[in-house]
Amino acid sequence: METTNIRPTRMELLKTKGRIKLAKRGLDLLKLKRSSLIMEFFAISKEVKGLRGNVKELIEKSSTSERLAEINAGKLIIENTAFFQPGLKVEVASKNVMGVKLPQVTMAKQKSFMDQLFEMISLPTSLMEARENFTELLNRMLLIAEKEISMRRLLIEIDKTKRRTNSIENVLIPRLTESANYIKMKLDEIDRETFITLKVIKGKIQEREAGESA
Repeated sequence: METTNIRPTRMELLKTKGRIKLAKRGLDLLKLKRSSLIMEFFAISKEVKGLRGNVKELIEKSSTSERLAEINAGKLIIENTAFFQPGLKVEVASKNVMGVKLPQVTMAKQKSFMDQLFEMISLPTSLMEARENFTELLNRMLLIAEKEISMRRLLIEIDKTKRRTNSIENVLIPRLTESANYIKMKLDEIDRETFITLKVIKGKIQEREAGESA
């Protein structure tokens, strides 16, 4: 430990003890944050696992409905219908979890050129089902992407929090504790030296007074 810059004063000792107390409080908060982030990570991981499990089934369902629509309606009608379909508006917001911004993706269908009743009457059922299936698939994929990005950001923050926790626990607090112990040791030495000096002075004064009274 470098001691040349440490002033062995009672004020410095109080200041160092205050820093140790503050560091321990910060350490507790960081550990609490890390635990909360880990819980959030596993909760999202569980959601993603369920979403991924249904994607394969949804892809097969969408592909099957597309083939049926092509058989029943033909490619030309599918292409013409697709041309007049409304766009899908994707919006990305964010929510704050323990200081980490996690994305929130929403998808909304824009206004259609074709009336809904007209679509129901004029378009084959298989084509309507294919459109709904692929819309659901897209929505599911966006949701999975949202969750995976959230997991990635949480992992980064968990790693940063872990490194900060280790730094405070294994470096800062031991260093401050060592400094406090050094200051206390030096103050004890000063107190002992002062006590001895005062005792010597008191002895000399008593000797002088005894000599004067003799």
